[in-house]
Amino acid sequence: MKTAMHFADNYLINPTNPVTVNLIGAGGTGSQMLTALARMNHSLIALGHTGLQLNLYDNDSVTTANQGRQLFADCEVGMHKSVALINRINRFFGTDWKAVTKPFTSNTIKQLPEQGMANIYISCVDTAAARFDIAEALEYMAVDGRLQRNKPLYWLDLGNGKNTGQAVLATIGYIKQPSSERFEPVAELPYVTKEFKEQLEQQDDTNEPSCSLAEALEKQDLFINSTLANMAASLLWKLFREGLTDTRGFFLNLKTFGSTPLKCGA
Repeated sequence: MKTAMHFADNYLINPTNPVTVNLIGAGGTGSQMLTALARMNHSLIALGHTGLQLNLYDNDSVTTANQGRQLFADCEVGMHKSVALINRINRFFGTDWKAVTKPFTSNTIKQLPEQGMANIYISCVDTAAARFDIAEALEYMAVDGRLQRNKPLYWLDLGNGKNTGQAVLATIGYIKQPSSERFEPVAELPYVTKEFKEQLEQQDDTNEPSCSLAEALEKQDLFINSTLANMAASLLWKLFREGLTDTRGFFLNLKTFGSTPLKCGA
C-alpha cells in the first residue's frame, strides 16, 4: 500500500518573489510563531530562496498580563501587539514586514481582496467564530485569480488549551500533484473548519481577557504556545525544504509530553 503524501506547490520551492504570508493573531502563539517565521525567512534566504514577506494582523494592544507568556517588554505595554512585534523583528532581522492593526475578517477581505491575498495563511486565534470567518474569507479569495503571484495556497491553523494544542495544515483548493510510483499523491487537505466542524461548534468562545500573568497562566501553561508554534513552524519548514509531507498536522499534549501526527491519508 502506497503512503499518502502531499507534494508542496512548486511556487514554495522555486518562487520568483518572496512567498507571501498572512499571520493572523499576535498573542501567545502568534508572537512565538512570528519569531519562528523570521528565523525561517533568514535561513531560506541563506539557502538561496527568495524568503518570506509577511503581514501580521492584530488589533489588540499589549497589557501587563501579556508579558511573560507572550513576547512583550515593559516599554511595549499600550502599543498595538502587531506594531510592537513587527518593529522588533524588522530591526533584528532587517526585514520589511508589515503590521496591520485591524482584524482579518471576511467582510474586510471582500471589500479589499488584494490587501488580504497571500500564498500562506497562518491563524493563531482564540475562538471558533474567528476560524469560521477566516475560512469564509479564504473561500472568497480562492475563486479570485486576479493576483496570481499572491495566489492563496495553504492555511495553517493553530489552537490550544491549557496544556494541549493542535496544528492543522490545509490546502486552499487543489494543489497540482506529480505522478508517483512510490507515493499516493494527495491534492487537497481539508480545512480545520470542515474536518472538525462539530468540535469547533461546541467550543466555548466566552473567555474573558486575563488581568494578570498569574491569571493567564491558569488558562494556558507557560510553554504550550512556544512548543506549539515551533512544531507547526517545523511542519511548514519541511514543505519548503523537502517539498513534500506525509503529515498535515498534529495534536500536542504537554501534560503527558505526547504528540500525535495527523497523516495526509487519514
